[in-house]
Amino acid sequence: MGSTATYIYCIVHAARMPKTIRVPPGLPGSTAPSVLSVSRSLWLVVADVPLDRYGSGPLEASLRDMDWVAAIAVAHESVVEHCARLPRATVVPMKLFTMFSSSDRAIEDVRGRRADIQAIVKRIAGCEEWGVRMTRTAARARTKRPVETKQASGIAFLAAKKEARDVAREAVLAVTATADHTFSSLAAIARDARRRDDVPEGVPPPLLDAAFLVPATRRSRFRAAVRRLARDTVKVGADVTLSGPWPAYNFVQSGSGA
Repeated sequence: MGSTATYIYCIVHAARMPKTIRVPPGLPGSTAPSVLSVSRSLWLVVADVPLDRYGSGPLEASLRDMDWVAAIAVAHESVVEHCARLPRATVVPMKLFTMFSSSDRAIEDVRGRRADIQAIVKRIAGCEEWGVRMTRTAARARTKRPVETKQASGIAFLAAKKEARDVAREAVLAVTATADHTFSSLAAIARDARRRDDVPEGVPPPLLDAAFLVPATRRSRFRAAVRRLARDTVKVGADVTLSGPWPAYNFVQSGSGA
């Protein structure tokens, strides 16, 4: 076992070897990102990482530090995004901490999955990933609370409480329907779309958290549709946030390393 492992940032499909000029430095403690040839049109963007920092034992301990993980994620993403901007290239981003014991093992693994990777490349070529998140706005008064006074009769008070519950229920139905409409409308523009439900425990789930694989030629149309739909969501007490473009993380499946 060597003192380093081969870390993979992404797979690049391109006719020529990707250039690493001005590529970001990548993970702390690693070598500068470099390129390995898998086949005539498939390339790996990799780096050597020290096992005393990224081996299974040290890594398991470091993963408890969320600030450290966030810094690593930013370093990883900066390299992937750099590659995604290369002309006439399609990038298959790898998951964080995809590592192999050697460059030969990394190449062997990718060659063994070449058919699957080519299918992924075909699906995401010419596309960008965009994220759309819909959340409730700050609570606002939609109905008057039933007033408890000595003069208010019990029947009137209960009727007011029922009315408030009915209005609240209708509001929930309205925002849910708006979220579904937003997703289906944007999915019709995208090549692929996925709703995400991986909300951390204890965090209120958003009304909609979705990723869209959008052809670059439809970028303006997609963004215009988001703006139009966002105006509708305001009417039901919700906000829409658009993020991207990103590499197509939600539309690829990466290997786990060995």
